[in-house]
Amino acid sequence: MKLIDRLKSPIKPWQRKLIAGLWIAFGVMAAAMMVFFYMAYNGMVGYMPPVEELKNPHDRFASVIYSADGEELGRYFRNTGNRVYADFDEISQNVIDALISTEDSRFEDHSGIDVRALARVGVKTLLLGQRNAGGGSTITQQLAKQLYSPESHGLMSRVMQKPIEWMIAIKLERFYSKEEIIKMYLNQFDFLYNAVGIKSAAHVYFGKTPEELTVEEAATLVGMVKNPAYYNPVRRPERTMQRRNVVLDQMMRNGKLTAQQADSLKALPLKLDFHRVDHKNGLAPYFREELRRMLKAHRPVASDYPKWDRQRFYDDSLAWENDPLYGWIDKNPKPDGSKYDIYTDGLKIYTTIDSRMQKYAEDAVEEHLSKTLQPAFFKEKRGSKSAPYTTNRTEVSQQQIDRLIEHAMQQTDRYRVMQKNGASKAEIEKSFRTPHEMKVFSYQGNIDTIMTPLDSL
Repeated sequence: MKLIDRLKSPIKPWQRKLIAGLWIAFGVMAAAMMVFFYMAYNGMVGYMPPVEELKNPHDRFASVIYSADGEELGRYFRNTGNRVYADFDEISQNVIDALISTEDSRFEDHSGIDVRALARVGVKTLLLGQRNAGGGSTITQQLAKQLYSPESHGLMSRVMQKPIEWMIAIKLERFYSKEEIIKMYLNQFDFLYNAVGIKSAAHVYFGKTPEELTVEEAATLVGMVKNPAYYNPVRRPERTMQRRNVVLDQMMRNGKLTAQQADSLKALPLKLDFHRVDHKNGLAPYFREELRRMLKAHRPVASDYPKWDRQRFYDDSLAWENDPLYGWIDKNPKPDGSKYDIYTDGLKIYTTIDSRMQKYAEDAVEEHLSKTLQPAFFKEKRGSKSAPYTTNRTEVSQQQIDRLIEHAMQQTDRYRVMQKNGASKAEIEKSFRTPHEMKVFSYQGNIDTIMTPLDSL
């Protein structure tokens, strides 16, 4: 029978039932999906942040200490919380162009969900098995994931999170402009090495502010967005450069670069000005620690001080009454009555320290210690069995030295914690005699070595 004759032949009853059943199944599935999305949007399924939290996400920013001449002295932050706020007009257009071109080329046209991208993923990735088809997540969806999605455990958990992120993305688009979404996204992303947010990342990897980033530098940072550990410019420069060049190609396809510009930029080497950010780095670390102590000080209570240290209680009491800086956190609550947190509330702390004079002072001290005092100390103690305590063996016996070391050992946190956890004296001493990898300070730079905690003492 020819095809046209088959098409003209009447549909059999079982075929009608099958077609009707398929349509009913499709309708039920469509209705179920609509109900699910409605429930997710209104917080009946999964987690939907309250409207107040969506309008005012709780961002955590490091506090920055500035010198009198406007230079950054250091930051206060917890763990990987080295995030410093950058407004939209403080971010180079190169970064914004690179991000939109690579992560969400139709960012300006959708309302949180890119239906065309989802369709492409559904057809190419799920049906045809093409791994290079790209993702369907918009920048707004990625922001929703950063802000509100808990860590997923397994494929099913992630599948359930996706539609909830879509609904959160739609709400975010209602409350924020496109510029605000871009700004929030770039302030949230973790670029590794305590570089959280675009401002910290520009400083850590290139020693610049976000507005100073060149096209190739912006492409490098945006390339990390796909997977910062995999495209780590410090540990995997070749792989990161390849990813940077992909971003440059995407910028060319989206009209942000000409073909000639893209080719010229791709020929450039990956050039970093990398320096880790750590609370011990930077100028005036001792001053910054004393400043932190004063800001967080509480009203002195006599019972909190040992009897032999009454003078410190009197000094602190006078400081509390007369020095506005002493106990500033307790003395200056927020409008809602809660206390500021110097590690997460993004305070800007201005000091009277002049960074140039501080640098001269620190350089002078380091030169005197490293070139005069330290060599003289080594010369004097070299070959002495009682070093570093004395060069005169008759002044201190080995028994006294052993007691000094044992006393120092008992004052350490390691000793106290092990003792509190029920470790015997022999177990504690064994721990102190077990070698570990350590970094040892020297004026020529830190030295990686293996020592025991007892060696350190």
